[in-house]
Amino acid sequence: MSKSAGQAANHKLRRTRLPRRRATTSRVTRSLGVPVDRESVVSLAIARIKDALLRKAIKPGDYLPSENELTKTLGIGKSSVREAVKMLQAMGVVEVRRGHGTLVRRQPGPDYLSPLVFQLIMESGYPDDLVELRLMFEPAAAVMAMERATLEDHERIRGALERLEQAVASGAPAAEDDIAFHVAILNATKNPLVIRIGETIFQLFRPSISISMQHIANRAVQDHRRIFDAFRSGDTAQLRAAVLKSYDGWKESLYRTTVQGDGGTQAGEHS
Repeated sequence: MSKSAGQAANHKLRRTRLPRRRATTSRVTRSLGVPVDRESVVSLAIARIKDALLRKAIKPGDYLPSENELTKTLGIGKSSVREAVKMLQAMGVVEVRRGHGTLVRRQPGPDYLSPLVFQLIMESGYPDDLVELRLMFEPAAAVMAMERATLEDHERIRGALERLEQAVASGAPAAEDDIAFHVAILNATKNPLVIRIGETIFQLFRPSISISMQHIANRAVQDHRRIFDAFRSGDTAQLRAAVLKSYDGWKESLYRTTVQGDGGTQAGEHS
């Protein structure tokens, strides 16, 4: 688009006082910059939108420009635009609203596909990597949660612990019962980045936690009870110690999971 044509278009937008969606998409269109190269156009289109989100040029609640506007702004075909939007939709970044446009979500969609999960899965070839990740992240997150937790947070954590205890007592515990306790603590941090990253990390632990529920469920309950007691005490050192102590049984399950995945020794044969 020439400079004179762009100025004329902007003047027309101001004169006709367009609704918020059109005015917003005009701003978003400008934020996406110059057309991208033809090579890997879908990936580059997604990268351009991601960059605009990072710069806050596109914000949650904004509508993306129309398909035609994106085609012109990015310099790519409509089929590439559609594919890029579909990928962003699968990631939970946007929501397609028929008759209205493509909305940038304020929260990821319920069935979002997290690229970070798959990247971490491919990177985590060794159990030691997962152990180091959890050692670095969870104790610090637990302390942050303890310092910020409200009475309502304490009750939610207590409720998650009681549901875990009931599941174990019934003889049908699942990884979700264990993870729900940790997510309740994450939510008490009040930090959406910590919560989202923590939820992603715990997805990596799901197989090993499932093994824990099969073999050492009662021990897991004791570990979680110890963590909750320390959490309520407000003692940072006690909480860190309780979290680290809980890793003893989990690490055994983690190595069992790895051995099974390699097609070697079965869980019952592992020391």
